[in-house]
This record gives sequence, structure tokens and C-alpha cells, in this order.
Amino acid sequence: TGAQQSATVANPASGASPDLLPHFQLEPEDVYIVKNKAVSLACRAAPATQIYFKCNGEWVHQGDHVTQHSTDRGTGLPVMEVRIEVTRQQVEKIFGLEEYWCQCVAWSSSGTTKSQKAFVRIAYLRKNFEQEPTAREVSLEQGIVLPCRPPEGIPPAEVEWLRNEELVDPALDANVYVTPEHSLVLRQARLADTANYTCVAKNIVARRRSASAAITVYVNGGWSTWTQWSGCSTSCGRGWQKRSRTCTNPTPLNGGAFCEGQNVQKTACTTLCPVDGAWSEWSKWSECGAECTHWRSRECSEPAPRNGGRDCHGPELDTRNCTSELCSHAAPGAEDVALYVGLVAVAVCLVLLLLVGVLVYCRKKGGLDADVADSSILTAGFQPVSIKPSKADNPSLLTIQPDLSTTTMTYQGSLCPRQDGPAKLQLPNGHLLSPLGAGRHTLHHSSPAAEGADFVARLSTQSYFRSLPRGTNNMAYGTFNFLGGRLMIPNTGISLLIPPDAIPRGKIYEVYLTLHKQEEVRLPLAGCQTLLSPIVSCGPPGVLLTRPAILAMGHCVEASAENWSIRLKKQSCEGTWEDVLQLGAEPCTELYYCQLEAQACYVFTEQLGRFALVGESLSMAASKRLKLVLFAPAACPSLEYNIRVYCLSDTQDVLKEVIQLEKQLGGQLIGAPRVLHFKDSYHNLRLSIHDMPSSLWKSKLLASYQEIPFYHIWSGLQPFLHCTFTLERLSTSTCELACKIWVWQVEGDGQSFTVNFNIAKDTRFSDWLVPDEVGTPALVGPSAFKIPFLIRQKIISSLDPPGTRGADWRTLAQKLNLDSHLSFFASKASPTAMILNLWEARHFPNGNLSQLAAAVAEIGKQDGALFSEAEC
Repeated sequence: TGAQQSATVANPASGASPDLLPHFQLEPEDVYIVKNKAVSLACRAAPATQIYFKCNGEWVHQGDHVTQHSTDRGTGLPVMEVRIEVTRQQVEKIFGLEEYWCQCVAWSSSGTTKSQKAFVRIAYLRKNFEQEPTAREVSLEQGIVLPCRPPEGIPPAEVEWLRNEELVDPALDANVYVTPEHSLVLRQARLADTANYTCVAKNIVARRRSASAAITVYVNGGWSTWTQWSGCSTSCGRGWQKRSRTCTNPTPLNGGAFCEGQNVQKTACTTLCPVDGAWSEWSKWSECGAECTHWRSRECSEPAPRNGGRDCHGPELDTRNCTSELCSHAAPGAEDVALYVGLVAVAVCLVLLLLVGVLVYCRKKGGLDADVADSSILTAGFQPVSIKPSKADNPSLLTIQPDLSTTTMTYQGSLCPRQDGPAKLQLPNGHLLSPLGAGRHTLHHSSPAAEGADFVARLSTQSYFRSLPRGTNNMAYGTFNFLGGRLMIPNTGISLLIPPDAIPRGKIYEVYLTLHKQEEVRLPLAGCQTLLSPIVSCGPPGVLLTRPAILAMGHCVEASAENWSIRLKKQSCEGTWEDVLQLGAEPCTELYYCQLEAQACYVFTEQLGRFALVGESLSMAASKRLKLVLFAPAACPSLEYNIRVYCLSDTQDVLKEVIQLEKQLGGQLIGAPRVLHFKDSYHNLRLSIHDMPSSLWKSKLLASYQEIPFYHIWSGLQPFLHCTFTLERLSTSTCELACKIWVWQVEGDGQSFTVNFNIAKDTRFSDWLVPDEVGTPALVGPSAFKIPFLIRQKIISSLDPPGTRGADWRTLAQKLNLDSHLSFFASKASPTAMILNLWEARHFPNGNLSQLAAAVAEIGKQDGALFSEAEC
């Protein structure tokens, strides 16, 4: 009470010196109460007559003060020091209202002075961090930020970091610093920074540790440089060479990604084969010399040694005695000369007599054909006739389909159109497609079709029969003469067109066409080569054709000049396969030519034999078309159910074989076939099954996917590659199957099959087959062609000679988009015939004859003196 009364003296005495006001030598400072321990506050002032504490605006009771009096030795002024204790209970009384503070007030005769406020707080540190660091995986040299927000506390907690329980000191490691928000930053991750990191928060009350965060610094793999190319795999001929690299620059560490891309590259190579020299035949013996010897010589030239081959061994010159008798060298007498002249005269006479006999025989037989019984066609058929313009109700001859395959046939008009001038027809009142003259002639033709058993029986007597497949399922055969015809193997896309006049007149050939299975014929492939087509034989081999036949077959290549080198191969009589044509290059022979289209190729050949299309990839972008087909059993009496996924070359013949195979196994198609482009990347093909209802089905496959090796697919020699997915239904009452099958090439694009199928009764795809081709395997004579025989002859005779206004075969090739083959057409005696033959091969039996007629008529319009507008 006395202290409170004394404190009312607030102003110093009038005239007092301001220096006599109290001056604090010690002021109270902020303190923290730890647990339940009381804290002490002290202050000291001079000169001071009284000194007391005031806490939160209220005076502290005088009895709670501990006061000490002393005198300042320097100034002699009185000094007072006072202390109080503050307990946790005192602070908690006002906790939450305002902070607890205390202030010291000192008096002197001149007035009062107040000290600074000292705050008293209860110290604590909560247990839970507001944010803890989390584990991370980072690549080498990547920046790392580990956040840490310590628990709430008074006083605020200090933060430090531990790496594997060792203190992280930013002063010792320039790569590390701690932000004001307490986050640990690693500027560039190093392998040594892989560790467990812990954030530690501490104050005067406690020390808290966060959960440890594992930091893994991984290293992505990097490729080393390529090695040098290896030597060619073959010491002679075509082979391959490779180079490699390793994923060691750097090696992947701590789960880092393995290098992307291939570790081996292959490329085709050719090594010149060493050719050993061989002797030529000995020359004739020379005349006998003066020394009674004569000689003969030979050369090392058949062949000459090259490419490191061995030279010939033995002598180049051989000499010997002319005779064992005495040598005599007399000049030939007059009797010898007369003898020689007589022999020559006799030989010349014999040759002249033989030529005369041949000419007489040919004159008698000329123009007669084995198939022509009525000779009036030779006298009347080739006489000039008057060609009348077609009437409005008379259709174009392109729509007439005379059938020469019957025993007797009747034609209107002449076999040969009128020729006015050396080349072109003159049709002032008609057009190219109008009917010919009104003469009437009968042509008898006989082409009996050989029965299968008889044909095979005759064929079996030939030496080449051993290399043909047994049975007639994949074979077509027929008997043909100069009128030509067509063979085709149904549902395979394989056919052979024998054009008119390809077989010499008077000849009759029994011709066959057969498809080989890959396991029946050994086709050697080297390096990056792959089979792109079926292997097809047509024969008999060695048959003489005067015009090229056209062999059509499918292929599975996505052709481009920069990605592929494609060759037509033919098997020789000795059984070796030879390159007879490289597509895209100038042909080295006129015997073969090949037109490659999107899904088929057409081979012109004047020699029948065994053919195949082989490709060699030039880059990793080269791709083949695969056809993906799904089959499953038509009935399922057990709980197990198998789905077979076939990966086939995209040609009709292979699909036909698989469908026949599945019919024998009792399988049915459960999805429409898909096409997958398989690249030459050396990566395998993977197949997996997904999205099955687990409550109804489960897969018995142990791995997550199945895989077909790259080379099994790329070679093309294994036709029926497939994977089987074995499923198990949990109940026999389950009939619905819904799943998705993925098929993809590693590092490439893929295809997915969404399968929704009813095991018991779903037949949506059961009848899906290769569309049946119309017609019989063998068509003989004009019935094998869309263009009538007479109209064909008329077009050929009109367009073969060069036209003054371009109205010739070149324009026809351009209109039919065949102008890229002009050089080949021009090399033949009748370019127009080649064009029409190719049109027949491409468009039989569904070709649009009206479009061809319109193209021919349009060419006729280019020369008004030749043709008028045609009506198709």
C-alpha cells in the first residue's frame, strides 16, 4: 500500500535536475517458463529511492519483491536492485487473453522512470511436423528440394538436417543450403547424395525428428560408341555384317532406365567370290615344223582367275613329234586341190536341195493350223471387206463373248480387219469398237480338258514331278493351244494368263500351276532377306513361249525404293535359286518383267518355272504386312477354352491354309482379321490378354504376355505362327466371353482385338472366309478373256503403229496408269498386246469392260480421220 501511494509521485520537484532521474543499469528481459519451473525477473536503477515491478498493468505485491540497496562507487548515488519470481500459474491465468508482461518502475527525488517490458511465455514444442520430407528418385545432376515445416513451438524451433544420421553442414558443402523456410536444397544430385535424410527441430523444451526420406540418385544408361563393322558373314556371295554397342556410357544405376534403341545393327554385304582359273580347250595342233614337231596351246581363261582365286597349274604349251617317220614337207599337189574343190561343190548342192524341200513343204502347210478344219477361213477371212458403221441397236463388240472352247464356233466377220495403208485402219463412218464385216466363217477348235487323275499320271512320268506337291488341292492344269487361256488356284490370288499366240500354232501344251508350301521347297535366305510372296511353279519347265505369260500372285511388302531391295527369284533346273530381276532397276534380260502393285505382283515370263518374290530391307523403316486372325473352338464341353491368335503373312494363300487347318481342328473365327505393319527393327512380337471379367474367367497364362521371335516372323518361311491363350471359366453355365487381346511389336505400334463372343451360339464370324472366286481353275480359249478375240486383234492392229497425234499404244498405257512401263512394252513386238494382257491379268473376272472401251474410244477421237465417237 505504501508502494502504491509512493508511486503517485509522478512528477519531479520543481527545478530538479533531469540527471537525478532514475537510470536503469539492468532491465528485465523476456523469459520462457519451461515445464513448471518459475522464472526470475530483475532490474537495477540509480539513483533510486524506490523500485517496484508492474505486471500486466497491476503492481506486484511488495512482499513478492526481493530488494537490495547499494551505492554506486563512481558517482556515490544510491542504487536499488529488485527481483521477483513469476510462476506458470500466474501466466496461465491470463493465457489466451493477452501476453504476460512485467515492467520495472523506479523513483527518485526528481521523478520516475519505466524500464522496458519483459514478456513471460510458457515454452513448448509440439510433436507433429507440419510438413515432413518425402522419399524421391532423381536423376544424376538434377536439383532436389526437401521441404520441412517444423512443429509449432515457443520459442520457435531451430532446424537442422541429418544425412544418414550425420549433420549436414552447408558451410562445408557448397552443393547444399537450407532456405529460410527450412527446406534442404541440393543444387545438383550426386551419387554420394543417395541417403536417408531427416529433418530435426529443437528448442529449449524438446528435440523432434521427422520421418526419414530416402533419396535415390539414379543414372540413366547411355550408349557407348558403335564398334567397327564385323567382317561379312560369308566369305563368298551375299551375307550380313553387324556392329554393336553397350549400355555402359554410363551404366544404368539405382534403377535408372536402360538405353533405348537397338544394341546391334545389321546390314547386307557382298563379298566377291574368289574364282579359280581354269584352262581353256587345247588349240588344234600346228603344222609340222622343220624339226618334225608341232605344238598346241591353251589359256587360263575359262574362267580367268579373279578376286584372289588360284591360277591354273600346268603347262600352257604342249609340243610333240609330228611323226615317227622321216619328216617331209612337200607342197600340196594339183590333185589335192581338185579333190577339195569337188567336195565343196557337192556340199553346196546338198544344202540348196534341202532348202528347196523345206520351202515347198512350208508353202504347202503354210497358214494351216492343227486346230483349223475349215480352210475357207484362210481364203475368205483375210480378204478385204467393207466395214459398215454400227447401228444404234447393235452393241459394241466388247460386250460379245464368243466361246471358242466348244467343238464348233461361228463368227460374224473377218478374223483380220481391213488394212488401208501400212499400219492404221481407216474407219470414216464407224469407230474402233464397231462390228466387223458380214462374212460368215466356222472355226473348229478342240481343247479337251484333262481329267485330274490322267493329268497327274502323265505328269508323274516327268523328272520334274518329284519336286511338285502331291495332290491337286493347290494345283490347276489344262490343255492349251495358240488361243491361250488361264489357270488359277481358287482363293489364293494366284493365276497364270497364257495370252493368244503365246503358244506356237500347231502346238498343244499341257500346262500346270501349283502352289508350294514353304516346308516343301528349300529357299535359302541370307542376311536381311525375307520371303514376300508364295512360292509358285508353272510348267512344264523349258516350254517355248513366243509371248510372255503373266503370273499373278500376292505379296505382303509395303514397298518403297528407299526401304527395300526386291528381287524376283527363279529356281534353275539344277535346284539353285537365281536372281532373274531386280525391281526398280533396268532389266538385264527381256525374258522377265514384274509389275508390283499394292497387294499383288504380275510377272511377265517367257520361260515357265518356279518363282518367288524375295526382299532385302535397307533400313529399319522397312515393314511387312501381317494378318492377325483369331480362332477358338466351336464347342466347349470343358471348363478350359483356348483362343489361338495367328500372325500370318498378308497373302490369300496363307489365310486359305489356316482356315482349312482350323476347320479340321473344329475352330471358328471369332473376329474379323486385322492388319499389322511389322518393322525390321529386330524386336519380337508380343501378345497379351486383358479386361476379362474376373468373376467369370481367369487366364492360365503364367507370364503377362507371350512372344514370337522376330526372325521367325521376318523370314516368312514359317507360315502358321500363332500363340494360344488358355482360359478357364469358373462355371459351365458361363457362355459369354468378353476380353481384349493386344498384339504389338516392342518399340512399335500395336493392334487390339475387342472380343465379345458367345461360346454356345455366336456365329457372326463362323462363315467368314476368303471370298470364293468365280469360275473354274482352268479356262481355255476366248472364255478366259474379257476382251473378245476379234476386238482384241482390231485394237492391236490399230494402236501398235505410231500415231501422228499420239493416238497409239502409249496413250492407252497412260490412260490405264501403266505409263511407267513404257520401256518394257516398247521392247516387245506388240506393245498393245502386252497392255491388254496385263489388263486381263489385273481385272479378270470383274473388270469393267466399259471403262476400257471408253479409253480406247477416246484415243480414237484424237485422230478424226481414224475414229468417230464410240458408244459403249
